[in-house]
Amino acid sequence: LAVGIILVAINPYKQLPIYGDAIIHAYSGQNMGDMDPHIFAVAEEAYKQMARNNRNQSIIVSGESGAGKTVSARYTMRYFATVSRSSRNAHVEDKVLASNPITEAVGNAKTTRNDNSSRFGKYTEISFDQSYQIIGANMRTYLLEKSRVVFQSENERNYHIFYQLCASAMQPEYEHLKLGRSQENNLLFT
Repeated sequence: LAVGIILVAINPYKQLPIYGDAIIHAYSGQNMGDMDPHIFAVAEEAYKQMARNNRNQSIIVSGESGAGKTVSARYTMRYFATVSRSSRNAHVEDKVLASNPITEAVGNAKTTRNDNSSRFGKYTEISFDQSYQIIGANMRTYLLEKSRVVFQSENERNYHIFYQLCASAMQPEYEHLKLGRSQENNLLFT
């Protein structure tokens, strides 16, 4: 077992212009150390090692609540989707990136430190073909904070999906669920 590059990133709590497509293209094909430390440099190194050695690679994103783990993972997936893009598989990359809001809805909640805090661990496996283009992805969830469903601390909320469902309660396709507004369901929603 070998440990590769370690990047310490700090959440600036604001959008910075360092994650756009132009930056992705600047890091694509570069060697580690040729440019400033960046999540894209780590992603590029993993991508190159996968292609060069034909071996699986892992990127571990870790940190405290509000540290930016979800955003860093999203930037990494976007990097892979951009550098591996081909016209024949373009829709696969889009689907992989589009799944993030769904997983966040059922696993993220408002906490006192972060309005969109992941309350679960996740392992995302991105599959590539022989041309190193994305052909699919699989996400495994572990460590779901199940207690949040029935109890939330003061100034915290349940998972986003419950509020989204309640906000849609008056839509005809949800009438059979007998949903009320979130304010009416004090036991589950605060």
